Amino acid sequence: MKSNESTASAAAPAASTAPAKVEKTEEQWRKELTPEQYRVLREAGTERAFGAAYDEFKKQGAGTYVCGGCGAELFSSKEKFDSHCGWPSFYDPANAKNVITREDNSLGGKRTEVLCAQCNGHLGHVFTGEGFATPTDKRFCINGVSLKFVPAGAAKKP
Repeated sequence: MKSNESTASAAAPAASTAPAKVEKTEEQWRKELTPEQYRVLREAGTERAFGAAYDEFKKQGAGTYVCGGCGAELFSSKEKFDSHCGWPSFYDPANAKNVITREDNSLGGKRTEVLCAQCNGHLGHVFTGEGFATPTDKRFCINGVSLKFVPAGAAKKP
């Protein structure tokens, strides 16, 4: 029993260093985000396929993708791939604790929505079993406006 207690005690500091949830009023979100970011992140919208954010995504090299709303680390360029769907695609989150999913029955079908665990911002959807040659057979189809790219070696903004 004592060994379990010491393990729990040792784990406690790590849990306390986890980033706090980001909670803002809708007014604060509207001031901080562009209208398109607000529509996607806060209202679960979808950006136009093959838009400017997608074009920029395809040009980006090594680095990390953080939430456009709160800056939480979400994906890495190591897991990015071109699915030719018109939105940024990843086969796995870089930091799984910052990415959550939930069932989405909007639009008359069953999908899995992807959200930022820190600010609850809508990122996109994840699809499985599409046959892509990736280690997970998953496609995290993410709205480009919900992401900010941090090039490898650049300091991350809080």
